Amino acid sequence: MNAPAPRKILVTSALPYANGSLHLGHLLEMVQTDIWVRFQKSRGHECHYVCADDAHGTAIMLTAESLGITPEEQIKRIQEEHERDAAGFLIGFDNFHSTHSEENRRWCEEIYGRLQANDHIASRDITQAFDPEKQLFLADRYIKGTCPKCKTPDQYGDNCEACGATYSPTELIDPVSALSGAKPVEKQSTHYFFTLPAFTDMLSDWLASEELQPQVANKLREWVDGGLQEWDISRDAPYFGFEIPGAPGKYFYVWLDAPIGYMASFQQYCDRVGLDFAPWWQEGSDAELYHFIGKDIINFHGLFWPAMLQSAGLRLPTAIYAHGFLMVNGTKMSKSRGTFIKGSTYLEHLDPEYLRYYFAAKLSGSVDDIDLNLEDFVQRVNSDVVGKVVNIASRCAGFLRKGFDNTLSPACAEAALVQEFIDAGDGIAALFEAREFNKAIREIVALADRANQYIDERKPWVLAKEEGREQEVLDACSVGINLFRVLMTYLAPVLPAMAEKAEAFLGLSLQWTDLQGPLLNHKINKFKPLLTRVETEKVEAMVEASRESAPAAAKPKAEPTPKAEEESSTIAFEDFAKVDLRVARIAAADHVEGADKLLCLKLDLGDEQKQVFAGIKAAYQPEDLVGRLTVMVANLAPRKMRFGVSEGMVLAAGPGGEDIFLLQPDSGAEPGMQVK
Repeated sequence: MNAPAPRKILVTSALPYANGSLHLGHLLEMVQTDIWVRFQKSRGHECHYVCADDAHGTAIMLTAESLGITPEEQIKRIQEEHERDAAGFLIGFDNFHSTHSEENRRWCEEIYGRLQANDHIASRDITQAFDPEKQLFLADRYIKGTCPKCKTPDQYGDNCEACGATYSPTELIDPVSALSGAKPVEKQSTHYFFTLPAFTDMLSDWLASEELQPQVANKLREWVDGGLQEWDISRDAPYFGFEIPGAPGKYFYVWLDAPIGYMASFQQYCDRVGLDFAPWWQEGSDAELYHFIGKDIINFHGLFWPAMLQSAGLRLPTAIYAHGFLMVNGTKMSKSRGTFIKGSTYLEHLDPEYLRYYFAAKLSGSVDDIDLNLEDFVQRVNSDVVGKVVNIASRCAGFLRKGFDNTLSPACAEAALVQEFIDAGDGIAALFEAREFNKAIREIVALADRANQYIDERKPWVLAKEEGREQEVLDACSVGINLFRVLMTYLAPVLPAMAEKAEAFLGLSLQWTDLQGPLLNHKINKFKPLLTRVETEKVEAMVEASRESAPAAAKPKAEPTPKAEEESSTIAFEDFAKVDLRVARIAAADHVEGADKLLCLKLDLGDEQKQVFAGIKAAYQPEDLVGRLTVMVANLAPRKMRFGVSEGMVLAAGPGGEDIFLLQPDSGAEPGMQVK
């Protein structure tokens, strides 16, 4: 195997927003990045992986306000959660920081100062929608009204989810603030802009190079060819972020300081470990810089960021690698189907290396979407990892322990076969380098099939029963262990915990650079299970735990994302007629330990009681509910949740959050009465 020349590599993945938990979509990117970084380190390169929480913006300010805490408390809590869950998936950050840091403030002000000195900052007055009650300017997603095209009500200020039309908030019929319900007014304010059109030629050359995937470059070229516009980099108070120097009440837009957060995190890392920061970011640097991102943020990383770096006299990325979205069972992640899965929920039920392997088996160097098919997930992990790779070691280890003191043969009976496995490493390394992980996995699994075929042909379990054939048993099992060692070296970036167990078993380090030949007369240790099979029941429990338990209701007022999580559907009248709606008296109501939104209700239907978990905690205190009447779906199939069994669903109305209203029939209603 050819030893690569040493390289200096800095790697980042996109900053998760500090306004919610990590879900499997976030983990797709982190796992992809982590595998690539671990591969580079195994090849002997100096490689550093830094990330941070994206901690600024209106959404974080509003969330903190709704929780009755400061934004600083909100982002600290979320950062701790993000770091915990990322560690649970074995993501090996060299440094994880926050954009709300002094390092980031210094670099934002430094870069802004350089842009300003180079005449790449402009200012002018603009007119925006303003909430007179909340006293803040409204982004498009915080304005709702009736679509001007199809007349569907309750649509966001930039696009209609019903007909797909795009428009400006001023075109909405009867627009209101999604935050307060007040009618927005127009208000003028001075804003600051980065003069992106000045970099048209530079960006055209950048897109013509090979720093971007072809699909990404083609998409960005549409922006350039259509005429670049100046980029608004300021926001008005109140805003959670960094105030712009010399502009009181004006703040850097979150997307200006987010990519600078890569620099800030690396700065903190350098200060902590004693590494010289400057050579990695100066123009002409011999270090390599790679950004792993999702395809939804390529405009920021592929246009705005390199133009800012160019103006500031800093180096450009070596390459930007975009991946597609994560689908689950062929569709967008959905709370109602239980496929919008948080990282913490997954970790409560399944080993993280199952998912790391499956993602690797699906990821390529393209921006195509990735489908996590849960049935295929179970089958592939059990077949490939447990049934093939682990099987090699488990089949051979017992014979070596019983008859040969856990010591491999002093000579390799199949040196050519072992060398063939080692020689395959150059091609597999090229696939890892190109992020063609799926192809690399196919090559590795094909080698595992050959290793198992070799053991099947030698049949050490048969030879061990025959007199005088001990050497053949030793030779066959020694070859098997050598092949296993090579395979685990290739899989170590994907399965680091399993690799660590394999290292303990083999008594050596699984570094790519150490594959020089077979192990001879080598002492191994007692074999212990490396990875157990995926249990379908645990996958089903994870999905059930992820399923949205709250009753169907309108979106919360401060919903930050204008896209529906899944397509709406209709049912036939016959299906609706099957729904048994009954009046129920709330006999008891209690908080649910560990649940942020749920209350546990005991509902009296007259002749029986049922327990229901309802997502109404934001609107009601338990003591205020006892004795009240409501309406429930009485014939809903019981659902087992991690808090207990829910035996129905309470009907509610309202926009969400604190404004959820239980439907209360007339005072003459009695528990058990059917609603028609």
